[in-house]
Amino acid sequence: MKKSPIANLREGLDSGDLSSEYLALRSIEKIKRLDGRINAINAEMGEFALNAARLADRRLRSNVDGRLRLNGDRQPFLGIPVVVKDNMACKGQLFQNGSKITKGFISPFSATVVNRLLSAGAVPVARAAMDEFALGSSGEYHAFGPTRNPWDTSKVAGGSSSGSAAAVAAGYAPFALGSDTGGSVRLPGAFCGVSALRPTYGVLSRYGVTAMASSLDQVGPMAKHVEDIAMGFSVMAGVDPHDSTSVDLPGIQDLLPLIPKDLKNLKIGYFAGDSVKAIQPAVQSCVSKALETLEGGGAKIINIDLPCASYALETYCLLNTAEVSSNLSRFDGVRYGNRVSSSNLADMVAGSRNMHLGLEAKRRILLGTFCLSKGHYDAYYLKALKARNAIARSVMEIFNSIDFIVTPVSPITAFALGEKVADPLEMYMMDILTVLPALADIPALAVPAGLADGLPAGVQFIGPRLSDCDLLRLGYAFQQLTDHHLLENT
Repeated sequence: MKKSPIANLREGLDSGDLSSEYLALRSIEKIKRLDGRINAINAEMGEFALNAARLADRRLRSNVDGRLRLNGDRQPFLGIPVVVKDNMACKGQLFQNGSKITKGFISPFSATVVNRLLSAGAVPVARAAMDEFALGSSGEYHAFGPTRNPWDTSKVAGGSSSGSAAAVAAGYAPFALGSDTGGSVRLPGAFCGVSALRPTYGVLSRYGVTAMASSLDQVGPMAKHVEDIAMGFSVMAGVDPHDSTSVDLPGIQDLLPLIPKDLKNLKIGYFAGDSVKAIQPAVQSCVSKALETLEGGGAKIINIDLPCASYALETYCLLNTAEVSSNLSRFDGVRYGNRVSSSNLADMVAGSRNMHLGLEAKRRILLGTFCLSKGHYDAYYLKALKARNAIARSVMEIFNSIDFIVTPVSPITAFALGEKVADPLEMYMMDILTVLPALADIPALAVPAGLADGLPAGVQFIGPRLSDCDLLRLGYAFQQLTDHHLLENT
């Protein structure tokens, strides 16, 4: 079995054949060489990355009488380059959220997940591009230009964690942090041919991550290999006193070394729902082969129906826009961020938001404000909350008879830049298969499932609440039976 990228780097670092500083410089050089074509990076982290790398090297080995001696520090992420999505705070670094209203803003503190990676010795080398305030499914709503898919630069990379997925696919770093509200790591993961985890809500702290839709947002790790996701996940998971929604994850201490899930007699429910008519034939072929692989490993595939899924996307959109309207009200040019000059406070706030917020941000703010307004709150927002509870109950009930659910990540592969940006309903439909886990607060893992007409396609494994460790073991078992995650874009 071919070693994962991080396992290979770990071996080189531990043996002394590689240094963390060399790896950081190599990542930065690759970004400078390739990113003019891909636009996956908002900002390199330069001196910050090199300082972190040198600190990692000191933890790895010490100079005794002119000779380098290996130390005992062997944490999995010690010295490993990582890329961080631009909505996660990192002290002293740009924190722009892909938006002009926060262009140039420097964070005064770091997010918990970033601090935990730094404590483990990881080396953040760059800030990843993203749809503005994570509002998008294609990477085209980035205020500083769209991210392009490394497999075909005429195609989108998916969103909103477009830069994180593209950075891993292009080889800038073996691991990246994204965030997932309704599919924002899983969709770009599928489009770019990398693996991505949306954890159970609360398992990864949201402290220091810009809130978009607070009841749905989760940090999502991304890498080509599920094994590498598990390594980063084990470092970051756990209760955070700064985040009242954070929870402990049972079994996280036994996650490493990652052992593949035994597929024999495992009951896996297959579901495609309302997307089935829209599934691209080549994507369906990849999904069918994935199901055959699981069956060949001993799993029992059961076709299931989830009636609640038919109204999941509408429910998600109502809740999402309402929470976006509330959360983005803080970006008004008053306390921080960019503003327009005016002698009148109301005009300054309105002018600042109108000039510096993008079209999709404005659209969701207006829709959410309408849903929360007097006379519409009960008809829209309250009804959506009730629908969410019904969806969660329905999904949890299905796990009484099966172990996991498998679905396509997206009915189609990456589409052309500009193809859907003028039609918001078409864009929202990209999340038709990814919003269900978000509404039910349960984990979902997207893994590569091969090439469909030359572009990556993905399958999504969904598990019950707090089954994250088992879900990673399932994804690892799938990757031991396939080589889709080893494919390289040219």
